[in-house]
Amino acid sequence: MKAVVKLGGTLLETEPSRRRLAAELAGVARDGARLVVVHGGGKQMSRFLAERGVSSRFVNGLRVTTPEVLEAVLMVVAGSINRQLVAALIEAGAMAVGLSGVDGCLMEAEPLSEELGAVGRPVRANSDLLELLVHRGYMPVVACVAADRRGAIYNVNADQMAAGLAAGFGADVLVFLTDVGGVLDGQGRPLAQLSDAEARQLIAEGVATGGMQAKLEAALGALHSGVRRVFIAPGAETNVVARLLAGEGIGTRLVRQEVHP
Repeated sequence: MKAVVKLGGTLLETEPSRRRLAAELAGVARDGARLVVVHGGGKQMSRFLAERGVSSRFVNGLRVTTPEVLEAVLMVVAGSINRQLVAALIEAGAMAVGLSGVDGCLMEAEPLSEELGAVGRPVRANSDLLELLVHRGYMPVVACVAADRRGAIYNVNADQMAAGLAAGFGADVLVFLTDVGGVLDGQGRPLAQLSDAEARQLIAEGVATGGMQAKLEAALGALHSGVRRVFIAPGAETNVVARLLAGEGIGTRLVRQEVHP
């Protein structure tokens, strides 16, 4: 089974959380799943910038990426966060390899808008490198940075990165691990299952906003690109990925609603 697991930056802030998740993912890989891990690091980025007197500005939930901010993304997200996660996975017994979307042109991107600066929209995943690594028993760990063929580097939303890689990799399962229990309805109740039409309704009605809106939009893109199972689930749950792959209902499962003439 091929699976892509996206880890929210909040889950990687502390060493105990990072090591627990690493041990669980290493266990899933030992059980035979071919895993690709994607991670962000938004809160760590904001803290790093604030400590240096750089304010963060957001437009529609995306960080405006000036040259100074992009340099910080490369240092923090593609640097320290990626290295720490790779080290934790290796400690847990996984043959983890740290990458970004720039490596091997793994994820090509284009500018999203002039207003956002160096924020990129993923446009093409080149999964040969992932296939090569997982076939030889390695676990790719991908930071949410991409590039284009002219050498420009972009800051990419980690949910979009995960969805794009899952589609290009031909993943059977895409899991977004987050710091909430799943998707909530308008009354704050958790939803065990959500169709694409229902997800779009939550977005249109302003129920799902910010980070959850980004996750839902990425999840829908993955579903319509051929990923069969997509979950938004709480990373704090013990062995959550193994349990999801075994069919246990945790968090919210996104399903594609078939339209018949």
